[in-house]
Formats: sequence, C-alpha cells, structure tokens
Amino acid sequence: MAFMVFSLIPLMAQKVYDTHKESRADIKVFVVDKEYRADLIVYTTNTAYRAKGNKGIWFIEHTESRADKKICFVNHESRADLKVYFTNTESRAGWKNPDKKALFE
Repeated sequence: MAFMVFSLIPLMAQKVYDTHKESRADIKVFVVDKEYRADLIVYTTNTAYRAKGNKGIWFIEHTESRADKKICFVNHESRADLKVYFTNTESRAGWKNPDKKALFE
C-alpha cells in the first residue's frame, strides 16, 4: 500500500502580475508614501527564484499564467486589500501587519 505525504507548510511565493483591472485581481494594492503606514514592506527583485516565501520580496511577472498572485494597484486606500511601501533595501522587506499575511498564502 502506498502512502502520499503532503506538506503541512503551504507554498508561499510572491511572483505577482499586475492585471490593471480590479475585477481580475486576487489582491488590490495601495502604495503608501510612508513605511509606518504599510501592511507590507516590498522589495522587488529581477530574478524569480529570489521571490520565494512570504517575506515581501516580489518578482513582477510579465505573463499572467506564471504569477502566483494577480494584483491591481488602486488609487484610493479605501479600495485596497493591502497597503504596501516599496523599499530599495532587501533586508527591510517584510510584514508590518501579520493579519494581512494570509493574502499571500
């Protein structure tokens, strides 16, 4: 008898695709101008393999089917599921509001 073992740890990657359409998005994102206002501090990388895990390191996919999540940037904070602040320093990336972390799990 064969047994299958399933991981209890969900796969959490952050390859995202910007749909430009709210209706097609998994997550609506608003960009804030101050780090303290963000749910997530995001660092964007130019290599997909570095966007592993749910740590705020995003790889922007140019092909929708390759993305783990479809996002849409919105112009009004009240329409957003998630507020992000973009950083130029990878070590600063991470969750400020752990309640929102489930959006990428």
